[in-house]
Amino acid sequence: MASEHYFSEMPESELKFRQIRVPLAGQTFELTTSNGIFSPERIDAGTQVLLANTPPAPPGGNLLDLGCGWGPIALTLALQSPHATVWAVDVNSRALDLVRRNAEAIGVTNINAVTPEDVPADLSFMSIRSNPPIRVGKNELHGMLEFWLPRLDPDSDAWLVVQRNLGSDSLHRWLEGWLPADFAISRAATNKGYRVLRVRRK
Repeated sequence: MASEHYFSEMPESELKFRQIRVPLAGQTFELTTSNGIFSPERIDAGTQVLLANTPPAPPGGNLLDLGCGWGPIALTLALQSPHATVWAVDVNSRALDLVRRNAEAIGVTNINAVTPEDVPADLSFMSIRSNPPIRVGKNELHGMLEFWLPRLDPDSDAWLVVQRNLGSDSLHRWLEGWLPADFAISRAATNKGYRVLRVRRK
């Protein structure tokens, strides 16, 4: 339906699964996607840039994939860091079901695919990775980052990928002005029209 977006909480379109082959953490897997979610045909270009320009995740602790979609970032984190707990967070219930299905398919058991309100309020993260949903609008996006970025552990990083022509530089400037004093932001990489922003908690 025309009004349905990948950030709809409960997609109303008829569920249609599809199988895709994708590379994750140096291996190739056959995974399941569907309509009513973000980029069901492939790992989108922004997520590819993020995965190619970020270091391996910490080996343990809590890791966050914010706006996980069908799970390419969360699944990569889980494969790289089997002793960590990966929180795959999205508002789209169909996307969360696909993350669970794909985690089971590749044999990872350290992913919690949940809505934002199901993440314990006292939880903090050793790393945050996100291809954030820019199209939700500036106010919604800023509110999301204001909620999650302060939950970074000290000496930890958040990595965000944003398309340049969808406002990566303005987001960078906003973060510079908003971030608390114990945070710093830098541009870590530029590739294929995307910026990878690194937010460091000192």
